[in-house]
Formats: sequence, structure tokens, C-alpha cells
Amino acid sequence: MKRVLILLAVLPVLALLLAPLPAAAGVGCTVLLHGLARSDRSMAPIEAALRFRGHLVVNAGYASTSATVGALAETTLTPAIARCGGQNVNVITHSMGGILVRQWVKVHGAGALGRVVMLGPPNQGSEIVDRFSGLALFQAINGPAGGELGTNGLPTTLGPVTFELGVIAGNRSLNPAFSRLIPGADDGKVSVASTRVAGMAAHLTLPVTHTLMMFDARVIAQALRFLDTGAFEPALSSRDALRALLKKPGT
Repeated sequence: MKRVLILLAVLPVLALLLAPLPAAAGVGCTVLLHGLARSDRSMAPIEAALRFRGHLVVNAGYASTSATVGALAETTLTPAIARCGGQNVNVITHSMGGILVRQWVKVHGAGALGRVVMLGPPNQGSEIVDRFSGLALFQAINGPAGGELGTNGLPTTLGPVTFELGVIAGNRSLNPAFSRLIPGADDGKVSVASTRVAGMAAHLTLPVTHTLMMFDARVIAQALRFLDTGAFEPALSSRDALRALLKKPGT
């Protein structure tokens, strides 16, 4: 049953990826930041949805396990924002990508940013990191940045956000063992409570997992809605999300 539900969520996004992309309409620039131990390919469905709507998209791949959050934020976000060429810069992140944005803003300020959407961000850290960060295997897989994401780690030192932020959390898990270590509802890696941060403009919880939320039509449609309006639409169904994503711009 779980596999069927995942397939139903992913199929609409595959349809979007196969749809023809219109020419850019100058509606702005959006930077995408993937999470820890992932690649820019994990953000491809969101990239396709944005391009379909005419956005200039900078899908910023980076070696997430190679350095600290501070170093990654500087070497990734600074050139990514520069590639927007002075346009209004929105950002959509997954997981640790959200922490890179908060770290970058701490150094550079939020003046360059428009609206930001974070998917499953460990804004208050992760109990999974607390439990396993001391293990050599964890360090080998997740690198210096991964070790900074504990509940007493870097995320908790960054303060309230000073930009317009919408957060989407998941409350479904593909890893029951990890979920037993996380208090309250969680997405298999991050608790719903941990995704919250002071200063955010909106928060939404959807029945999606940390690993696959970027492929879910509801998540993508809600992220785009926040970029457009500064708010989510909690009542948006999967069918309505698909219709919104496949609707031709200007119609």
C-alpha cells in the first residue's frame, strides 16, 4: 500500500517533467538547494515546475559532505545568487539546504532574498545527528556539515529568520527505526516541531516523507504558491495540485 501511495504522488511529477517547457517569461529567478548527501538531481521536479512557469532557475549542486555549513553556504549561495543577474531572488531548499540559507543570511544579510521555501529543514537540529554523529561511519557518509546539525548544533545558533519564509514539513516516515528516536510527528529524519523557526511567515505539514517530499505534487504546488503569494493553501488536494502544476502560464 505504501508503494502505491508513493507512486501516486510521483506520477504527476513525472508528467510535469515530460511536459514541454515554455520560453522564460522574466518572472524572476529561483535558486534551488538540495540537502545533505543528495545532488541537484533531487530538485529536478521542482526545477521543471519553475521553468514551466517561466522562472530562471539556478539548481545549485554542491559537495554537501565535503565541508562545514559555513563554507558550503559561502561557496554555493554567493555564486548562485550572482547567476540571477540582479533579478529578484527566491529560494527553495530541502533539508540542510535551509540551514545553508540561514547561515548565509547571518553573514550577508537578507537584502538579496525574496521569498524562501524550506522543505523538511532541521531548523532546531536533528535527534538522529545527536545519536549517531560520534560514529565513524556517520562522519564518513555525512561529512563535517552533517555533524553540525544536532539539536544543540549550528541551527540553534542562527536566530530568527529575517526574510519571508514558508516551511513545509512531512509527517510520514520510511524509517521506523529512526522515527522511534524522534519525539512527536516526523518525516523519518526531522520532527515536525524541529522544522519550525522564529520569524517564519507560514508553516504547513503534509503526509510526505523526508526522502521523497521533493517529488510530491502537493509539495511542489504549495512551494510555488508561497513564492507567488506568501502563503500556503492547506486545503489543496493532490488533484488540484497537479492541475495547478500543469496549467499553462497565462491561462
